Amino acid sequence: MSERRRAVRGAAGVRPLWLTLAPVIFLGLWSGGYVVAKIGIEYAPPLTLLALRYAFVVLLMAVLFVILRPPLPKTRADWGHLAVVGLLIQAVYFGFSYLAFRDGVASGTVALIMSLQPILVAIVAPIWTDEHVGWRRWIGLGMGLAGTVIVIVARSVIAVPSPAGLAFCAAALAGMTIATLWEKRFGLSHHPVTASLIGFVAGFAVILPVALWLEDPVVQWTWSFAGALGYLVIGNSLIAISLLLAMIRAGEVSRVSALLFLVPPLAALMAWPVLGEVMPPLAWAGMALAGAGVLIATRAR
Repeated sequence: MSERRRAVRGAAGVRPLWLTLAPVIFLGLWSGGYVVAKIGIEYAPPLTLLALRYAFVVLLMAVLFVILRPPLPKTRADWGHLAVVGLLIQAVYFGFSYLAFRDGVASGTVALIMSLQPILVAIVAPIWTDEHVGWRRWIGLGMGLAGTVIVIVARSVIAVPSPAGLAFCAAALAGMTIATLWEKRFGLSHHPVTASLIGFVAGFAVILPVALWLEDPVVQWTWSFAGALGYLVIGNSLIAISLLLAMIRAGEVSRVSALLFLVPPLAALMAWPVLGEVMPPLAWAGMALAGAGVLIATRAR
């Protein structure tokens, strides 16, 4: 066991409570982000919504930074690694995902394509992080992917997306995959406020000029939009991403990534009461299959 994982488990060798609850909290917040983002885009262009989201996150993190005065990275390399992860997640992953929405790709299709990330991570992880991926985990990953496909197909008829939309999805998938591997290999135990602030500043610095270039930043300020923006700022940006990076640092990278298999079925479940997207019976079977696959993949050693 690495020194980092020993430190997380503590002297008694027991996982802390926050690390036990982190997957459940992360999955709920991250899955809900698909539904809430779909609501937010009804009132603002996608990249403009992202720019507003990051602006508020940077403001909140800056206030926390002034109050807490956490230590800053000690080397240029540390600064660079934090900025790279933030850029890949905030600008590449979210930016291209939202551009795919703009080009007519359904949210279920985007979620389905993003669920391929654990497969890519599992393939690259042995080379990138010297982490062994056993056959049981491959079985779990396959079951998770199959269950995810069943849920998405059963929930709605997936329209053929445009070539540009597919390209945006592929770019978003690559961004999250590289960010996960980069954080696992180069991530250090920086203070979460410091790490989040640097990452979101990097993402905001890219998204804002692109949004001003590509979009007419007209926003309909309603209570629904304010609620959606608040969820994306607090739930998706601050809490969920902090938990994701913490879990990556504490555990094996392919095991953490396997949790993302549950995002599409959970997003579909949340969209049922919120957006009126009914879950057919076959989708429940797919959700069960995906859950079993994630359980196998996350517990296999």
